[in-house]
Amino acid sequence: MRVSEGGVEFEVPAEQSEGVEESVFYNPRQELNRDLTVAALRALRERQPRARRYLDAMTASGVRGLRAAVDGWDVTCCDRNPDAVALASKNFERAGFELGVDAAVVERNVNALMHESVFDVIDLDPYGTPMPFADAAFARCRHVVCVTATDTAPLCGAHLQSGMRSYGTLPRNTEYHPEMGVRTLLSGLARSAARFDVGVTPLLTHASSHYVRTYLELDRKPTAADATLEQLGHLVHCEDCLYREWASGLVLDASLPRESCPNCGGSRLLAAGPLWLGPIQDRAFVASVREHLSEEFATADRGGQLLETLEAEVDVPTHYDQHKLCKQWGRSANAMADFLEALQAAGHRATPAHYSGTAFKTDADVGEIRAATAQSLE
Repeated sequence: MRVSEGGVEFEVPAEQSEGVEESVFYNPRQELNRDLTVAALRALRERQPRARRYLDAMTASGVRGLRAAVDGWDVTCCDRNPDAVALASKNFERAGFELGVDAAVVERNVNALMHESVFDVIDLDPYGTPMPFADAAFARCRHVVCVTATDTAPLCGAHLQSGMRSYGTLPRNTEYHPEMGVRTLLSGLARSAARFDVGVTPLLTHASSHYVRTYLELDRKPTAADATLEQLGHLVHCEDCLYREWASGLVLDASLPRESCPNCGGSRLLAAGPLWLGPIQDRAFVASVREHLSEEFATADRGGQLLETLEAEVDVPTHYDQHKLCKQWGRSANAMADFLEALQAAGHRATPAHYSGTAFKTDADVGEIRAATAQSLE
């Protein structure tokens, strides 16, 4: 079956169809992910003019690598599945690429390939957790490691033991579970990079549908790795009133509340960490990606709205859900714009968050949010 995506035609097995989420070869629900990847690679080329070698580490049908190659990158695609390698090779050849000259499609263990070769950009998009591939990627990549994680239940703490095993941290299942997943993933990746004296800076990060996606710029020196570890810390969450507080450090800070919540006095407190507490976007880079999002992309409008929201988000480690707060307070939710305007009028920063239509970010704590919005919710 012939498919077109981003102006590029390729083939997938005939049995593939729209809505198949765990396809070996092609997942149509990841088109937004791939459209943003192409736009991000364009923005990266301006940021790092010497970057040219791109590795599609789990290529499957080859669509992600093929789209990068059409956009001018020197692409290597890798997969352990011989059927996937054959299909990807055919898709490159149909697009006019001479394998071994214009591009490469190899059947390899990608960890071995990454340890043997140097790439400017490595893109990890495995089924499930990316952590088994992170060390090899950080060991050899020059500029940017792109990562997709689809194991959202372990990331957000819904599958606690699995999350602890995969990411070496304690995630918690809260009402801001998408962001818990984001910061769990970034924590695991940051600590993986630091083992190789590599610091990471998140350029663009989002949680969309069933996955988390991040683009990490690398700085290969010990001082950068140390600075990266300083972005890690812990948070404490109250299950009774939804108050949360955080502090930096790989060890849980003694200043965080342990026995009772400072907002409601409750004792049902959850501690999570170490999590990434630092920024998850580079605003200038996000703006550049938005400028490079081509109109011919099927997800251009959706992607543009997402990037606009990401660029404006208040930079704090968690988000709130307006409807859950209002339910907690026994009030009806009003229009989000009015709700945020009330917070801003009280002197707080407040913006919509990309995680859902009812999510917002603010530098106010839960008590301050309730006080600032009380009149608007009457």
